[in-house]
Amino acid sequence: MTREGLIEQIRQKKSFLCVGLDTDLAKIPPHLLECEDPIFEFNKAIIDATKDFAVAYKPNLAFYECYGPKGWDSLKKTIDYIPKNIFTIADAKRGDIGNTSSYYAKTFFDYLNCDSVTVAPYMGEDSVTPFLEFPGKWVILLALTSNKGALDFQFSTDNTGEELYKKVLRKASAWGTDENLMFVVGATRAEGIGEVRKLVPNHFFLVPGVGAQGGSLQDVAEFGWNKDCGLLVNSSRGIIYASNGVDFAEKAGLEAQKLQMEMAEILAKKGF
Repeated sequence: MTREGLIEQIRQKKSFLCVGLDTDLAKIPPHLLECEDPIFEFNKAIIDATKDFAVAYKPNLAFYECYGPKGWDSLKKTIDYIPKNIFTIADAKRGDIGNTSSYYAKTFFDYLNCDSVTVAPYMGEDSVTPFLEFPGKWVILLALTSNKGALDFQFSTDNTGEELYKKVLRKASAWGTDENLMFVVGATRAEGIGEVRKLVPNHFFLVPGVGAQGGSLQDVAEFGWNKDCGLLVNSSRGIIYASNGVDFAEKAGLEAQKLQMEMAEILAKKGF
């Protein structure tokens, strides 16, 4: 999907919502466990209930890979079922040198036909650029995360006083463009979103952590906004596990709609 196509979806749906498909067999409604493919049946129902409110879906690969070939089959069916006008994110956090990254890219872009994949930047340019060689596809690079361990490295400084996450952003922004490179910025570090936005004013951000993890949508919009909205805000557990009963899809749809309505108000206030 092109940047223009993504922006058009945001305008049409008055939403910048990404729904995370972190599908856990221990958490889905018990009646689905009787199905031949419980993961896909759950995802299918969630997609049907939320597709009018979401502009992106983000399956987390760990929840599928752990089941081996069956999990990959569920993932492939899920990606194929998502409407083609909705942006797809393979949350895989890959990153390796040269040929290895090329084959990872083929997996997510050719086999799964995802629009984007999350990539870790630690190994540097030659671990990221192979993903950027696929026309119409995106890299979503880890920039500033919200987990406790982020403090171990991301805020460390060099002899000039520059923090590591800022160095990553400064260097990585030259590897791609705002047409094929996004950045992951955690929602629970609202002031950090503003710092990232100063460094990369035109790029889109994927922002996890709103909802169950405590991030504020209003703060994300305040600090992360750019002229094209520039935000994909992810909610996973708060939507897909809104209910554990037979009404799980209906409740997921209602939670997605609540966020979409809040986003619509933000977009209107911004004149978007």
